[in-house]
Amino acid sequence: MTDDWECLIAARGGDEHAWRVLFERHYPMLVRMASYITGSLETAQDLAQESFVRLLRAEIRHHDGSFKSFLSTIAYRLALKERRRKSSDSNLDPALIADGSLTPLELAIREETDVIIIRVIQSLSIEHREILTLRYVGEHSYEEIARITGVPIGTVKSRIFYAIKTCQEKLREQGVFK
Repeated sequence: MTDDWECLIAARGGDEHAWRVLFERHYPMLVRMASYITGSLETAQDLAQESFVRLLRAEIRHHDGSFKSFLSTIAYRLALKERRRKSSDSNLDPALIADGSLTPLELAIREETDVIIIRVIQSLSIEHREILTLRYVGEHSYEEIARITGVPIGTVKSRIFYAIKTCQEKLREQGVFK
């Protein structure tokens, strides 16, 4: 099963393997995306799981669009709702997001750099942080981001441009970006 829509149909039919395939493909990205929006890894993990529950229950009229975009929209809206509910900007521990098997030195360097990058991203306005997260963590196209967020594509492009420009300036100040 390579197509996500086919996996979803099989999962709804009780195929546990298909469900695991979907979960393994999309859960890490959903957690990263939700953690940048909410500022909490634990909350992001809960929201990613809730996204799959809602996916299972969702009434899907067609399978023309991107499955990843559909699932990301669910997670994005849950993350926004949760952020509004808690209205807090807690610090995110980048060590908990790290993936892959690195040496202890590589991991330490990566964690230190990730801390700086996460702080810079979290210092952005909420609108810029969300758009940047959807683009680079969620790997969505401009069109998908416009659909997910409900803002015009020109606004998406502008927010990404200014978010990147601001991040570059702040990372230069921190010595991370040249």
